[in-house]
Amino acid sequence: MTTTRLYRAGRLSEEDFPLSELGERLSEPDTVAWVDIADDSDLAMVGAELGLHELALEDARQRGQRPKIDHYRSHQFLSIYGASLSEDGSLSVRELSVFVTARALVTVHDGYDMTQVARRWDESVLECDRVGVLLHGLIDVVVDGHLQAASALDELTEDLEGVVFEDRPNVRELQQNTVRVRRSLSSLRRVVLPMRDIMTELPRDTHLIDARLQPYFADIRDHVTHAAEWTESLRDHVTALRETQLNIQSNRLNLIMKKVTGWAAIIAIPTAITGFYGQNVPYPGTGEPWGFWVSTAVMVVASCALYLMFKRKDWL
Repeated sequence: MTTTRLYRAGRLSEEDFPLSELGERLSEPDTVAWVDIADDSDLAMVGAELGLHELALEDARQRGQRPKIDHYRSHQFLSIYGASLSEDGSLSVRELSVFVTARALVTVHDGYDMTQVARRWDESVLECDRVGVLLHGLIDVVVDGHLQAASALDELTEDLEGVVFEDRPNVRELQQNTVRVRRSLSSLRRVVLPMRDIMTELPRDTHLIDARLQPYFADIRDHVTHAAEWTESLRDHVTALRETQLNIQSNRLNLIMKKVTGWAAIIAIPTAITGFYGQNVPYPGTGEPWGFWVSTAVMVVASCALYLMFKRKDWL
């Protein structure tokens, strides 16, 4: 369902008015509007009312655009992504197409929760007397979501760290969780990193973002930088964690092989001696009781000596 809001002199004055009356509402002085579009037919109507460029409208209809900002003669077009993390560590991203005109903010998305954006506008210390304020609230909520996702992934990475150094970890589960976190970090990185370029280029439009709004957008830019650096750091951390896991598995395998080799060497002694006495040729002690006891003593003494030597070298 398409949602509309009209602000007069910085205060919310009307909601859910018909799209056909958008131009009439914006012709009034000191008014700005927000339109959240639900289907393509409404997008075409709003595009005709506000004179939106056909290339921008095409980008809004086609999902999967890279995060970017495009400048047109009468408006700007932004493609950004909201992110949220589920309990199992899977990242969900929602695309947001945003048209920024002199008097209206138009959003098109694939299921992003806009109620939190509207709540941010209602609770903001800034009066919604210009489109720049509405744009600030929207981007602020999106970037806060990036930081929350990075924070949640940081906690999951710490949990993986604890599991890696357990004595008997569930290797299969650990590998699945590590791959899931790494995949989520890669997805978050793809939507966070381009935001730095967007937030660097966006404030250059002094008509949209004046001197009063510049500090607020600078604060968002700091949050974007923090989210990007945090994501890069976590990505390197997970890579190092994976390498540590493989090294631990390799060390454990080497230890097992060392013990198996030591026991095989010890067992080889009685095997060799009994094999020697099994020959069908005369040898000292053939058919005599003392031959049995001598061979048994040699096996025990040699095996114990080899065991003590391996134990001293920490092979067993």
